[in-house]
Amino acid sequence: MASLIQDRLTTDQDLLQMQEGTLMRKVRSKSWKKPRYFRLQNDGMTVWHARQARGSEKPTFSISDVETVRKGHDSELLRSLADEFPLEQGFTIVFHGRRPNLDLIANSVEEAQNWMRGLQLLVDLVTSMDQKERLDQWLSDLFQRGDKNQDGRMTFEEVRRLLRLMNVEMDQEYAFGLFQEADMSNSGTLEGEEFVYFYQALTKRIEVHEMFEQFSDDGQKLTLLEFVDFLREEQKERERASDLALELIDRYEPSESGKLRHVLSLDGFLSYLCSKDGDIFNPACLPIYQDMTQPLTHYFINSSHNTYLVGDQLCGQSSVEGYIRALKRGCRCVEVDVWDGPNGEPIVYHGHTLTSRILFKDVVATVKQYAFQASEYPLILSLENHCTWEQQLTMVRHLTEILDDQLLSSTLDGLLPTQLPSPEQLKGKILVKGKKLGTLEDDLEDEEEVTEPQLERQQGSELPLESPSKPVTLELSRLNKDKKKKSRSVLCPALSDLVVYLKSVSFRSFTHSKENYHFYEISSFSETKAKSLVKEAGNEFVQHNAWQLSRVYPSGLRTDSSNYNPQELWNVGCQMVAMNMQTAGLEMDICDGLFRQNSGCGYVLKPDFLRDIQSSFNPEKPLSPFKAQTLLVQVISGQQLPKVNNTKERSIVDPLVRVEIYGIRPDTTCQETNYVENNGFNPYWGQTLCFRVLVPELAMLRFVVQDYDWKSRNDFIGQYTLPWTCMKQGETVLGSLANTLALAASLMLLSCPFPGYRHIHLLSKDGISIHPASIFVYICIREMEEPQPGESEF
Repeated sequence: MASLIQDRLTTDQDLLQMQEGTLMRKVRSKSWKKPRYFRLQNDGMTVWHARQARGSEKPTFSISDVETVRKGHDSELLRSLADEFPLEQGFTIVFHGRRPNLDLIANSVEEAQNWMRGLQLLVDLVTSMDQKERLDQWLSDLFQRGDKNQDGRMTFEEVRRLLRLMNVEMDQEYAFGLFQEADMSNSGTLEGEEFVYFYQALTKRIEVHEMFEQFSDDGQKLTLLEFVDFLREEQKERERASDLALELIDRYEPSESGKLRHVLSLDGFLSYLCSKDGDIFNPACLPIYQDMTQPLTHYFINSSHNTYLVGDQLCGQSSVEGYIRALKRGCRCVEVDVWDGPNGEPIVYHGHTLTSRILFKDVVATVKQYAFQASEYPLILSLENHCTWEQQLTMVRHLTEILDDQLLSSTLDGLLPTQLPSPEQLKGKILVKGKKLGTLEDDLEDEEEVTEPQLERQQGSELPLESPSKPVTLELSRLNKDKKKKSRSVLCPALSDLVVYLKSVSFRSFTHSKENYHFYEISSFSETKAKSLVKEAGNEFVQHNAWQLSRVYPSGLRTDSSNYNPQELWNVGCQMVAMNMQTAGLEMDICDGLFRQNSGCGYVLKPDFLRDIQSSFNPEKPLSPFKAQTLLVQVISGQQLPKVNNTKERSIVDPLVRVEIYGIRPDTTCQETNYVENNGFNPYWGQTLCFRVLVPELAMLRFVVQDYDWKSRNDFIGQYTLPWTCMKQGETVLGSLANTLALAASLMLLSCPFPGYRHIHLLSKDGISIHPASIFVYICIREMEEPQPGESEF
């Protein structure tokens, strides 16, 4: 049962040093620096700490929780301590999700290098694991947890304790029978491969076994033709079934002889069903699959509110880490609130609050470093400028010098456009959104006035065509304008010039916008105002968002950095629905779910009825020609669900599955299964849920697993959210509502699973995989025919 990591633990010098342990300083702030003894455990997957070398140890983190390791020079906190410690002795452990970073200072550069290299090696090993290797590692971890005295073998008492840790309540006699069957050495204990055998007996998937036997003539294997039949009939792969069957056998059949004979064993069949090829999310929607050549107004854009905050809106910490996290998750619009700072340097913080301050130039440098790591498509800097004239000039200097050619400071071709450019045209560019003096037309006219005579002089004197970015005549013209404007505006012209396609304007009414504003202007709405407009003028809002950008931000009353449901604003085509990304929960699950598609690039093409300036769509009153669809979800079973409370060893979950749909108001609904008592390891539900959706193009589907609690609210176990249009279903068929309900009823009566099988791999509250936790479902979508005369629609 040895894993990749176990092999390296005995040979890699860095890992050997980490297993011995190292005394380092744990740093939380400039004033909080405490010595702690850190040691990599023998499992190679967890790091524990103690106050001293032989003190009582506590678990600190798991390697699977670590995203990367940064050098001390790249740490905002450690840089502030450069006068006290050499930066080469420091490093930062960055975790997935919203967990705060761990900053450490070693006693020597060599010790720091040992830990940085060792940790990164382990992180890379975990990241590169395939499905089988991840399962092997998980089993190895289980064995380590169950082997309480760490003697390399497990007694039956240790196995019973492990079962409780694994969320299994099992009859003692039955468990002992499995134990004896696995104890092939008759030693009264389980070692390596014996434990694997015990686990396989414990996790036998009866529902999968029955399905396998339905298609296997001998019950031992699926021949190539039998597997093709399964893919065609059950998974609806149709034309590509033959080629796909060969690919899947080669990918998931564990035995080499099986691959050579083109057959699939039960283990290979189960591996396929649990893999990305058996996932509910359609793999065709994972890469860039949408048209990226349409105007920016035609896309939903992943957007952040008060990006610099990693806590609440009143006393929270401001940090460049907020920008790093937002950008690495594909955010394409970040907010920067800039105020006058000491020593002539602008600062970023939530004005008139107790939030901490960070330097504007540090924010810009961070943006440059991380802007295009997760997405190559344009990044929007939403500037909230509160600075004096002098510090605005400093802002301009930092933006132009640090961002250099990434910063878009003029139209793409120097000509007046008729619509916003596309994400494709703006690849690798950073756009400034903010207030602007005058119009884009004025800027282009000013440049045209000076460009022609200047070119003539250049040609006459045989000078190169490159010219200063601000000709003298243009500067004189600007100075005259500045004298007039300065009296009524504190906006610096140099900063104004950096705003090209995204000029901020106040919203008065949709009629006023249509008559007075340009396509390159953008209005911002508070969530309260935007929701009011959705109800009062839904269709006008849709038409407005077809030609002009809108940004919506959370209410000022959300001082706890809570979020609102973005779906209500997407329903009218609002492009930039800004979220408090530091706060996990339902709202961020929906946001993450939408932007999971299209390579997570931060741009999702809106449905065609939200891109048409003549659209008649109103989310409050949806009318035809929208094709209603009915979704049938049979929730079959669950696998390895985590404990809600890891501190209570005897606590076993009572899981239920809740299926939620978010879309237009009539489509927003939820249903749930019954709960299964005392079984989080392999619960079976076998229940069918039926949903009717009017506008599937806007619907989001959220699967939530909860621990039933009759005394209070159910506890969260895991979730997965995805767009309706990205579901991989068994089939889409045409049928009447009556036929659909009859099919749903028949599904509820079936004792065996039904065709169209998908696994849903669950995520934590922070959106992190909680492998191997999953639920197994059947999915079928039916397009609804128009009701016949005399037939009720409901």
